[in-house]
Amino acid sequence: MTPLEIGLLIAVVTLLLLGTGMAIAFGLGFVAVMFMVIFEGPDSLSILAENFFSGIDSFALVSLPMFILMGAAVASSPAGRDLYLALDRWMNRVPGGIIAANIGACSIFAALSGSSPATCAAIGKMGIPEMRKRGVPDGIATGSIAAGGTLGILIPPSITMIVYGVATETSIGRLFLAGVLPGLMLTAMFIGWVLLFAWLRGWKFSEITRRFSLREKLEILPKVLPFLAIIIGILYVLYGGVATPSEAAGVGALFCIVFVIVIYRMWQHERLWLIFRDSTRESVMIMMIIAASELFSYMMSSLYVTQEIAQLIASLDINRWLLMALINVFLLVAGMFLPPVAIILMTAPILLPIVTQAGFDPYWFAVILTINMEIGLITPPVGLNLFVINGITPDIRLPAILRGALPFVLLMVVGIVLLSLFPAIATWLPERLMGPAVGG
Repeated sequence: MTPLEIGLLIAVVTLLLLGTGMAIAFGLGFVAVMFMVIFEGPDSLSILAENFFSGIDSFALVSLPMFILMGAAVASSPAGRDLYLALDRWMNRVPGGIIAANIGACSIFAALSGSSPATCAAIGKMGIPEMRKRGVPDGIATGSIAAGGTLGILIPPSITMIVYGVATETSIGRLFLAGVLPGLMLTAMFIGWVLLFAWLRGWKFSEITRRFSLREKLEILPKVLPFLAIIIGILYVLYGGVATPSEAAGVGALFCIVFVIVIYRMWQHERLWLIFRDSTRESVMIMMIIAASELFSYMMSSLYVTQEIAQLIASLDINRWLLMALINVFLLVAGMFLPPVAIILMTAPILLPIVTQAGFDPYWFAVILTINMEIGLITPPVGLNLFVINGITPDIRLPAILRGALPFVLLMVVGIVLLSLFPAIATWLPERLMGPAVGG
């Protein structure tokens, strides 16, 4: 069999295995071992342990469980509720402001937790019933939360950016910076569309005339501002040269735990145990996927599948933007079936050399890839955020949630187009604060 035929067979077997519901780490590991034994014999397994361990033998990965712990601490507290209440009190007199407040709360909470499902659950449990009470259509109420929850994998500190940095050996600090302006751009586009739609429809919400006093607006800020300070502090120490990502993540996790204990009185050992248990479980899961994907990548390279695919794409005599369009379509389709971490680990090492050879910036491409992953979180058949929202509001049918999320999908596509027309949206801030990328 030719390497391309082997690659096609690997893709089919992998999709079939993952489609059965098998854990991603075990699925990738099983496929890697099976094809190595079939095509290279049992002796090829002698380096299995070494390759598996090399996948997680990176100092940069130390930051990953710390950021996950930080997110678990915030997600277990009422911080999401307070973020929503604070923004609602400041924006309640704006037509559509209740929806904009939810999207804003999603973007901030997502940056803290780094988890799209946790964001949907934390903000949606309070925000969706409140929006429906004020006359917001079910589709818009649920779709805005589902879309707002996706922002967490783009706005730093982002776990997917850490995984991308490890997989492609690029600077995690620079990746974080590359996601700041695109993340704020998408947040502004989401809120702008909601406000415009509300104005065009002439929506009248039942509490639009309610006035919150300045005291009511200010009294909730002490619960919210400490967590915002953590995000600002992490970004400052990273780009001020004060600390490495791992050190910043460790301090951020410590402060998040201290804040939830002090602000929300969560000192019971049972609740703290749940925070550490959940963060450990998620960290181990991601680490296993990273290790298994390293083994999978080694198998693909050993069988010359990766090299053959890269050579085939590089030999195509097509415009580089058409090439990028084809890559985007591939990522969109992959995002509909697989979670972001798995896609990044499986595709980034293959795609990055092709992208850079075509003249694209690797950090710009990281943002493009991440936005594609965001779209996958709110599109069927997997669409994790859609199912989380459906679990919160079982009386709203899934098609209604999907219809409400579709305008935000189109806005993300527009965001990709804008980034293609103006790459500086992603590259200006890293270059401004850290200088030109080495070799970039």
